Amino acid sequence: MSALLWALIALPLGAGTVLLVSGRRWNVLAPRLGIAAAAGTCGLAVASALCRPEASAPLFAGVRAGLRVDGLSAVVVVAVAAVTAAVLVASAGELGPQENRGRFFGLMLVFAGAMTVTVTATTLPPLLMAWEVMGATSWALIGYWWRQPERVRAAGTAFLTTRAADLGLYLAAGAAMAGGVGSLGLSALTGAEGGWLHVACAGLVVAALGKSAQLPFSFWLSQAMRGPSPVSALLHSATMVAAGAYLLLRLRPVLVATGWAGPAVAWTGAVTALALGVVAMAQRDLKQLLAASTCSQVGFMVLAAGAGGLAGGTLQLLAHAAAKSSLFLAAGAWLTSLGTEQLPALRGAVRRHPLVGAGFVAGALVLAGLPPLALWVAKDEVLAAARAQSAGLYALGLAAAAVAAGYSAKALWYVTRPLPHGHATERRRTRRLARSVSTPVVVLAAAAVFLGVAALPDLSGRLRDVLGDGGGHAPVPWEMGLSAAVALIAAGAAWWWTPRSARSTRTASSAQRWAADWLHTERAARAVLVRPVLALARALAAFDDRVVDGAVRHIARGGLALARGAARADDRGLDGAVRSVAAGCRRLGAWARRPQTGLLHQYYAQAVVGFTLLISIVLLVR
Repeated sequence: MSALLWALIALPLGAGTVLLVSGRRWNVLAPRLGIAAAAGTCGLAVASALCRPEASAPLFAGVRAGLRVDGLSAVVVVAVAAVTAAVLVASAGELGPQENRGRFFGLMLVFAGAMTVTVTATTLPPLLMAWEVMGATSWALIGYWWRQPERVRAAGTAFLTTRAADLGLYLAAGAAMAGGVGSLGLSALTGAEGGWLHVACAGLVVAALGKSAQLPFSFWLSQAMRGPSPVSALLHSATMVAAGAYLLLRLRPVLVATGWAGPAVAWTGAVTALALGVVAMAQRDLKQLLAASTCSQVGFMVLAAGAGGLAGGTLQLLAHAAAKSSLFLAAGAWLTSLGTEQLPALRGAVRRHPLVGAGFVAGALVLAGLPPLALWVAKDEVLAAARAQSAGLYALGLAAAAVAAGYSAKALWYVTRPLPHGHATERRRTRRLARSVSTPVVVLAAAAVFLGVAALPDLSGRLRDVLGDGGGHAPVPWEMGLSAAVALIAAGAAWWWTPRSARSTRTASSAQRWAADWLHTERAARAVLVRPVLALARALAAFDDRVVDGAVRHIARGGLALARGAARADDRGLDGAVRSVAAGCRRLGAWARRPQTGLLHQYYAQAVVGFTLLISIVLLVR
């Protein structure tokens, strides 16, 4: 059975690498090859979900790379493969032959393959590797149109933000090794000794919150909207943004073992669900609204992980993946056809493209959490788990569910309403959409609706059995009735309020502008982290240039001055002395050579003079 699991991973990664390397050489064949690989991966995912294979391979001394398809990963790998296949089908009709299709489809397959490894990993090393590959490919996909600087900057912001949070995984791996978890198995992390369990859990939580764009990391998802729409559809639905929430659901025992991590994660998810729901309500750009709603909806998954609602969080992940991918594909189709993603300019979009419009309406209704659709059931499961922990946590989650219904109703009001009379100049020329674009939108929306219909005969209960979530909290009838009433009232209020807010956009309050700017979280990150780090870097650079480099220059100048002084001492002192000694030696030598000239009378004269002087001295002394 291990061969099945290796094939499930190798097919998207291998096919994606081949297409990525081929580039434009296979530009015509790339969509077909990419879709074929995605379809094959989807079949392998279904087979793996049924057979539950397990595989491992030696990696380091005493450490193995472990992979397994169990109850939780079984449903998620199928969702990842199915959404990837649908998004690639839509991409084939949206990316023209002038684009580098080999690079695009290759990156998308590698991206999805990395998510598959993330979902099936049972040890930290393959999780770390897949986590890194997913981050790198997301950067390349967001900045796919790399000739446009603003898209490259957006990709850099998303990459650096998630990359900073990803350091938590390395911290967790180091803490696990220090705590005696030599195998680095995810299930063995609870056995970390001493305080290393808390350090490892904190690292995992930070990495998961950063990947899933939860507060305070949410702003990177706004920047990610500058990428192609199919990238947004895949990134927001079943892959990267869901990866952090999936990891927290997977590591629920670790959260429980620490005591503090479960409540901290639950409150973070609930606050993000409410705050980013408010951000979504304030948006006038459809993709920005959907991006903020992703943070909000993933907040419910994080809340489920912290509160212990494993079945509700998993159902939320599945339904959100299907609904959100269809919504982003529809937004991309309208951008291609109508040339805009501004909500006021999208009035009547549903009527211009009935198939895409039907898919968008179905997806938005699912996102609103209206009964009897899937997210209504999922949110009730999550809220039941939250109520078991804290009444305040339940109230916060219920308020977030109401806001979710509100921003979904706002989006529906714009796209379903016709343009008012007298606005003919705002009517844009409509391009016909390819069937390969509209069909995935309808199929994904139908899947999201089907999950809701299937949830009526206790799908969440059966899901609890598959996941082994025996301790889950099932919602009671009054909770389901209350959440349904709150969602319907909130949706109706938003439907009534949207046209009035549309007429008063020029008088938007500072609170509305603050919410529309994603709570100024990016500004805060720049003020709290980026600017201080850059200021420290500049200070260190100035210290290096002025102090260290200046000291080196002064030492060099001193060395040169000392060398010149030594040279002068050598030239004038030592060299002069040597010259004087040499001159004296030459003179002595000249005198010594004189007796060798052969002039004997000079020798005799010198001897007579010498003896005369000697006798004179003797006589005088006496």
